[in-house]
Amino acid sequence: MNDFSCLTTQMATRDWLVGLVKHAIAAVHPMHLFSNQLPEAPPGRTLVVGAGKAAAAMAKSLEDAWLAQHPDSPLSGLVVTRHGHAEPCRYIEVLEASHPMPDDLGERAAKQMLKAVQGLNQNDLVIALISGGGSSLMSLPGGELTLRQKQQINKTLLRSGAPIREINTVRRHLSAIKGGRLAAVAHPARVVTYLISDVPGDEPSLVASGPTLPDDSTPADALSILEARKIDIPYAVRHHLIAAAGSPRGSDIGFHRDETFVLARAADALQAGRRKAEEAGMEVKVLGDDLEGEARELGRTQGLLARNCQKAISRPLLLLSGGETSVTVKGNGRGGRNVEYLLGLFEALEGAPGIHALAIDTDGIDGSEDNAGAVFSPQCWQRVRESRLSIPEAMENNDAYTFFAALDDLIVTGPTRTNVNDFRAILIEPR
Repeated sequence: MNDFSCLTTQMATRDWLVGLVKHAIAAVHPMHLFSNQLPEAPPGRTLVVGAGKAAAAMAKSLEDAWLAQHPDSPLSGLVVTRHGHAEPCRYIEVLEASHPMPDDLGERAAKQMLKAVQGLNQNDLVIALISGGGSSLMSLPGGELTLRQKQQINKTLLRSGAPIREINTVRRHLSAIKGGRLAAVAHPARVVTYLISDVPGDEPSLVASGPTLPDDSTPADALSILEARKIDIPYAVRHHLIAAAGSPRGSDIGFHRDETFVLARAADALQAGRRKAEEAGMEVKVLGDDLEGEARELGRTQGLLARNCQKAISRPLLLLSGGETSVTVKGNGRGGRNVEYLLGLFEALEGAPGIHALAIDTDGIDGSEDNAGAVFSPQCWQRVRESRLSIPEAMENNDAYTFFAALDDLIVTGPTRTNVNDFRAILIEPR
């Protein structure tokens, strides 16, 4: 369907939006990302390590490309991904662990990775496959800290509404593997890191808390974040952050031969969506690929923007945005940042005709629920009135999942095996 004028019904528009996001996700899937990105085979061993929601798919894609280009150079290794996100590999072991709350399986996987890269020499090559979610999936406490202490801090941070940059700063300084520590153990081997970025701004050291990349933050920075968020800090955590030596620095000689490549990012998914919409005859505006802040507030802001845009357009307009919002959890409902964003948007539109919207997490899981996100159309207002759903009540209880489930507007994709964070689309028809 190349002409948007063909979309004459609510269902056709919904299907088009869902097709748009599938197209965007395909553009950032690891399947074809390694074809022109491989390093030369080393004189010694090639060892693969990795973590994240896309790690297994990255391992499979890398393995296929490597064997095609270097058939006489064997490789081995292990990666860890979220339960349900695995892909079968021939030579790379794929482990599964919990996300977003770390568990003992992730701790075990991190220990195995550190053990695997010990004792390498300068003729060896380590290929690190890192994507969003890796921070929770390879959770190995530093110093005398316990996994339970890390779990509690992680849970409190996630519920506080803190942006991912702050969360990962704390994670790095409570870890024995993040913040470049995995690479430091692997040196003097050369470390080549491939990233699928899920962080606003695409700073490589922030993706999965940068296990193979040096870190400029300090333990004092992590302590300041916890104090500013008024988080109860156990004595052991405070003592660790005061006494810790900090992460490896970029000036450390071992990092001088290392390389880092960002294979896919939110901007790539948004550009794929832009091209598809322009082919359909729409005007497209990309509002940004790195938007942060409270999910519901961003939804309200973009809802007001959509209503204002509608007054001035003569053909369909698509507003696209990406990034990673946050949710300050105060209720005990079911939710996720994308459905909470849509709830704020829905509220701001006040039933305005001709405005449709979709928001999903590109990994296929919005928060810890079974949906990727949701979609809605102007006709949803009638169903809201008929079912007596309450937007303020859903907001108060952080229960956006239940709200959109009642409208039958959740989007369920299952794991996509990639992760460039949120993809949001608002489709505005002229009055």
